[in-house]
Amino acid sequence: MSAPEVRAFTVGPVQENCYIVRNGAEPTRAVIVDPGDEPERLLAAIDALGVQIEAILLTHCHFDHIGAVAPLARASGAPVYCPEIERPLLADITRWTPPGFGPFESYEPEHTVRGGEHLSLAGLEFDVIFTPGHSPGHVTYAVRSPAHPALLSGDVLFQGSVGRVDLPGGDWPTLERSIGSLLAAYPPETVVYPGHMGVTTLGRERDSNPFLSELRERVPNASTADSPAA
Repeated sequence: MSAPEVRAFTVGPVQENCYIVRNGAEPTRAVIVDPGDEPERLLAAIDALGVQIEAILLTHCHFDHIGAVAPLARASGAPVYCPEIERPLLADITRWTPPGFGPFESYEPEHTVRGGEHLSLAGLEFDVIFTPGHSPGHVTYAVRSPAHPALLSGDVLFQGSVGRVDLPGGDWPTLERSIGSLLAAYPPETVVYPGHMGVTTLGRERDSNPFLSELRERVPNASTADSPAA
């Protein structure tokens, strides 16, 4: 498979990263990950790219990652894949949105995921990895590409930082284990497309992220681990 083409769109007042992902060999098919806000802008980008959205993938259901799901699903006809534990948040988004944000429209997803699934969508192969800690049902989507491994990590791991754990359902030891599982399973050159801030790699974060100092001691050989993306 050719390298995945990933386009980033930073949307909404919380500056959340939404991604349109397609296989370079099949440029008219794509998935969209975490459409958090500004649906009109995202729909215009989809039209400009000339792609058909075949699925909407959600890493978790905090409002800043799902605010544009309903209008995008309605306009594209694409099914929504939602973390199973967090389905109630998407289905009743107003209840879980802080004052001053929105309004957003609730949506009942067509599919739920819990980790361990393999998805074939838009000419791309995804492994769904359960990565809780920032939120209880959080998942990461790993693009299967031997030469170009990539993780759509939501709010698990950022450039120089990690997802916050002070929200309901957050837990630092759990998040640390989730990050450790990614470091142990994927090679250091794996590109990380996070839910906020800039694109990074697992190796860069393993070596320099100040929040991962204890993990560096416990996962010293992550760079030589066998990758399931291979």
